[in-house]
Amino acid sequence: MSRPITLFTGQWADLPLTDMAQKTRSFGYDGIELACWGDHFEVDRALAESDYCARKRELLQNHGLGCWAISSHLVGQAVCDVIDQRHKAILPPSVWGDGSPAGVNNRAIEELKRTARAAEKFGVKVINGFTGSSIWPLLYSFPPVSPQMIDDGFKLFADRWNPILDVFRDCGVKFALEVHPTEIAFDIYTAERALEALNHRPEFGFNFDPSHLIWQGVDPAAFIRYFPDRIFHVHVKDAIRRLDGRSGILASHLNFGDPRRGWDFRSPGRGEVNFEEIVRALNDVKYHGPLSIEWEDSGMDREFGAREACDFTRRLDFAPSHRAFDSAFEKK
Repeated sequence: MSRPITLFTGQWADLPLTDMAQKTRSFGYDGIELACWGDHFEVDRALAESDYCARKRELLQNHGLGCWAISSHLVGQAVCDVIDQRHKAILPPSVWGDGSPAGVNNRAIEELKRTARAAEKFGVKVINGFTGSSIWPLLYSFPPVSPQMIDDGFKLFADRWNPILDVFRDCGVKFALEVHPTEIAFDIYTAERALEALNHRPEFGFNFDPSHLIWQGVDPAAFIRYFPDRIFHVHVKDAIRRLDGRSGILASHLNFGDPRRGWDFRSPGRGEVNFEEIVRALNDVKYHGPLSIEWEDSGMDREFGAREACDFTRRLDFAPSHRAFDSAFEKK
């Protein structure tokens, strides 16, 4: 059986879900991954209104769409980050509050717990998102960064996320970190260390997204095979390096879409990601969940891109073989 092809709505939250559901179906998708912002999935209403989740499901079902995951990237970012004015732009007012850093961190923690309870009511088993990181600013070790500072960052991550994951456990929901620059885990080694910090508790795994690995020089398929039991969800997203001798992978303080950047996101199939190897790796680890397209390409119309990406991913996906290709020659 082929995996469901879904569309993540994080980049479409300017549209009401009634419009987004219609578009998603018209583009050819099997389902939708709802962002917890805009009106796509509202945690407070899911918990306060007895029929909210049922009405959301009915809306999606009326358009022939399934939903296997919701996403809380924005609030998750505020759990471990050192809070500054940038966070005000991405957080709901209830989490930002007066902007005091400790208060924002604490309110983000409580919102993630509520999100797990809302996901349980809605009937999904995976919440994708970010963790934030207090030590991301220490990436380049000058002034010198001591090992203790990094240890402290992972300890802080565990101290803040373990209580959240206790609620996830109680709700029967898993958290899938999108391994990503600015998070506690951004490559294989840091992902391994994040799992160690949490004592490998089963509620914590990964939302695999190759676009954040490829430009760093990390092999996306190797990531899947390194964490075969921790791939809880998959994003289909592409990126490309455009290193012309003047820019590098640190992107030169140039915004996405600027042609001078050393790398940028691309519509699936139009960048450097080898999706053939990714599907084979997913088959190897027996991943049967959604392939969810997170569409980002500053140089392409998004509706054209979303439709093309759906067709590309559907052609790409294939089931594993259950027999050796030369088994016909085996002796009877």
